[in-house]
Amino acid sequence: MKYTYLGKSGLKVSRLCLGTMNFGVDTDEKEAYRIMDAALDAGVNFFDTANVYGGVGSRGKTEEIIGRWFAQGGGRREKVILATKVYGDMENPHDGPNAERGLSAYKIRRHLEASLERLQTDHIELYQMHHVDRNVSWDELWEAFQTYVYQGKIGYVGASNFAGRDLVKAQYEAKARHFLGLVSEQHKYSLLCRLPELEVLPAAEEHGIGVIAWSPLDGGLLGGNALNPAQGSRSSRSQARVEQHQGQLEAFGKLCKELGEQEANVALAWTLVHPAMTAPIIGPRTLEQFQNTLRVVDIQLDDQVLARLDEIFPGPGGAAPKAYAW
Repeated sequence: MKYTYLGKSGLKVSRLCLGTMNFGVDTDEKEAYRIMDAALDAGVNFFDTANVYGGVGSRGKTEEIIGRWFAQGGGRREKVILATKVYGDMENPHDGPNAERGLSAYKIRRHLEASLERLQTDHIELYQMHHVDRNVSWDELWEAFQTYVYQGKIGYVGASNFAGRDLVKAQYEAKARHFLGLVSEQHKYSLLCRLPELEVLPAAEEHGIGVIAWSPLDGGLLGGNALNPAQGSRSSRSQARVEQHQGQLEAFGKLCKELGEQEANVALAWTLVHPAMTAPIIGPRTLEQFQNTLRVVDIQLDDQVLARLDEIFPGPGGAAPKAYAW
């Protein structure tokens, strides 16, 4: 496994991040344990989850599975750089109007304590805002997060789904408080979703924020089976999108065949080319899927291959404003 620093922090994380959103939904607890054990054996130390994972009516279930896995001991908790998130509705009737999505200091406190309990740990290495909440001031946000950093309950603060302007504002306000600020931004980024190249990726790179790519296979569309999906698979449920991108997917499949690599692995390796990228999130449903992904960090895409990928999946043309202005 290869490692890099998480943004401007001194924290080293694997260049693949194990996503756990399927745990307790499409992946049962026993298989989730096997995947997490295999991840540690392979050197993948970066695990991502969220308090809302587990499905409607079972939110928090994924964190509970991870917590029970930690409780088995064997150094599992000590070896993991754990990331979870706050923002969503946890379906707690006691929260009243504050159950709605958001990032108030009230909500952060309640949801952090609940996540720690479910995860059976006293600290979280990376606590991420799952979405931007422009109804809450940065004074309130940084006051809350600083408190928990000083208490040792969280190590670093990250964001997810922030616009470029939100990242810049966050770092400006953090600097005024003599606080480290954001070390990561989790953002949707893939060959089929390259808009972040306009603003988010340049802003993150300039301000020392490591980018973690979510949905790097665009919901499985780049996984290699979209054109011939198994019954009940994600691709079979997204036939309209498959038809929309059929020509691109066929050309992509041809290129990957020439390279002798699986489509999913090439798509993941491509995300790692951008200098702002820390790691793509891989979300295996089975141990076999996880094991097939480990090769990604060893795939080298040369300039010729990258140019062909640009032809198949055109990006916005670079960073703003040069992408669209003289």
